[in-house]
Amino acid sequence: MIDSSIFQGKKAAYFTLGCKLNFSETSTFAKMLQEMGVLTAAKGEEADICLINTCSVTEVADHKCRQAIHRMVRQHPHAFVVVTGCYAQLKPEAVSKIEGVDLVLGANEKAHLIQFLSDGFVNRNRVSTYKTEKTKDIKTFAPSCSRGNRTRYFLKVQDGCDYFCTYCTIPYARGFSRNPTIASLVRQAEEAVREGGKEIVLTGVNIGDFGKTTGETFLDLVKALDDVEGIARYRISSLEPDLLTDELIDFCAKSRAFMPHYHIPLQSGSDTVLKLMHRHYDRQLFADKIHLIKSVMPDAFIGVDVMVGCRGETPDCFEETYDFLNTLDVTQLHVFPYSERPGTAALKIPYVVSDADKRERSKRLLDLSDEKTHAFYQRYIGQDAEVLFEKAPRGKAMHGFTKNYIRVELSPSEAREEYDNQLIQVRLADFNHDQTALRVENLK
Repeated sequence: MIDSSIFQGKKAAYFTLGCKLNFSETSTFAKMLQEMGVLTAAKGEEADICLINTCSVTEVADHKCRQAIHRMVRQHPHAFVVVTGCYAQLKPEAVSKIEGVDLVLGANEKAHLIQFLSDGFVNRNRVSTYKTEKTKDIKTFAPSCSRGNRTRYFLKVQDGCDYFCTYCTIPYARGFSRNPTIASLVRQAEEAVREGGKEIVLTGVNIGDFGKTTGETFLDLVKALDDVEGIARYRISSLEPDLLTDELIDFCAKSRAFMPHYHIPLQSGSDTVLKLMHRHYDRQLFADKIHLIKSVMPDAFIGVDVMVGCRGETPDCFEETYDFLNTLDVTQLHVFPYSERPGTAALKIPYVVSDADKRERSKRLLDLSDEKTHAFYQRYIGQDAEVLFEKAPRGKAMHGFTKNYIRVELSPSEAREEYDNQLIQVRLADFNHDQTALRVENLK
């Protein structure tokens, strides 16, 4: 039994690194603490509790995690400091040795964060580290459907991964694929409606793998969520191409609320490299999925993850990737330089790409991405669109997104507080000053 009185009036500060799933989980942790009487510390205000949710997808991410922990400890010298997330799972001993850290929670334990925090808060006399040693032992699922300071809700539908790609540590950090029931996720979506939510992003580690725990399918989940009245928009955060079924694409094209917006990891456009990565598809399958999406949803925004400079990516392999992406009708490339991760099978691949080549390849793909995104936006100048606006700081431009994820900017003179979380018809004008959004010509 948790004594909530020990938290009454305490203040907490939060810091999140990494993916949308992490942000969703942190937001849920904050909501749970608020229900226990914990307030969120204002900017510049010293907190009694600090929660850092970490990422470990690259060595750079690890470095940022260490920096964030040190910074939070300096800013809140008397706080009880909790570190969780992927870096905490993979490097618990290293995290526990950082001065000022009081509690380190692994993937299994973060589902019971409030209990561990309560115990540690009362008995604050040493660093407590809780971490499951083996991937197969990570079995808990921490539910999460929250928006934090955002307009959109993020609904965690799945966790973990069974794929074990050669470059990746995620299965070791988050365990095998697992999920809650569709019924429980529908209830969370209905709760978001009661709180005024209009858009939900489905998040997870490998969400197309949904159903292994419960014997259901991701398509079953999508159909059930589409029936939840009050949610006007759903977005699917990231879906492996081999799990993006034709049936799912066809359903989303005809659905009430699933938006024409996909995020699909490619990683490489070279079949040679895909095999070295132990990916579950080839470039032809990926191309077929893009062509099908565009045939039934011509306006679809398609984001693609690409990794450059991984072991085995020779100059010819990279050129294959560049040429392949250049021919595809996709909208945006999310480019990640390969980072060596201890314990991964990729370390056995002999061909190593230099840092200079990684930077040059990244730049070429980012330039290609800018060209594709600009061309996609340009097609919609002068058209009418429905935009879900998000709250902006007073006196600043307001932003929102169309159904197909075009970022839209409303000038400070036209922005209104009451537009936050509202679906509004607008006429799209030309690009804003930094080419990151389309301006609003007029509200309809």
